[in-house]
Amino acid sequence: MVPDMSTDLALPTRLDLPAATPLAEAILALRGQDLRLIGEEVSHLGTPGLQVLLSAVRTWSRDGKRLSLAAPSGAMTEQLALFGLGPDAIATPSGEG
Repeated sequence: MVPDMSTDLALPTRLDLPAATPLAEAILALRGQDLRLIGEEVSHLGTPGLQVLLSAVRTWSRDGKRLSLAAPSGAMTEQLALFGLGPDAIATPSGEG
């Protein structure tokens, strides 16, 4: 069994417009590594935060690296559903990376 060598990044409580740029910068600083986003503290997911997360999925997928969402809060899961998405939307497709 190969050990999980992902880097963890805890997502902020609010993923809204003020959080979008700092979040994008924090994620991009980890580019080139497998990345696990920890969503257990998220209480609000707005469109700007979702855009950053989906952009990260595309970038990591193109780079051939793994990106996943771990422990999404109930609020985050509910708000993803309002966008028509599940937690699996914040992950590179299986087999990549």
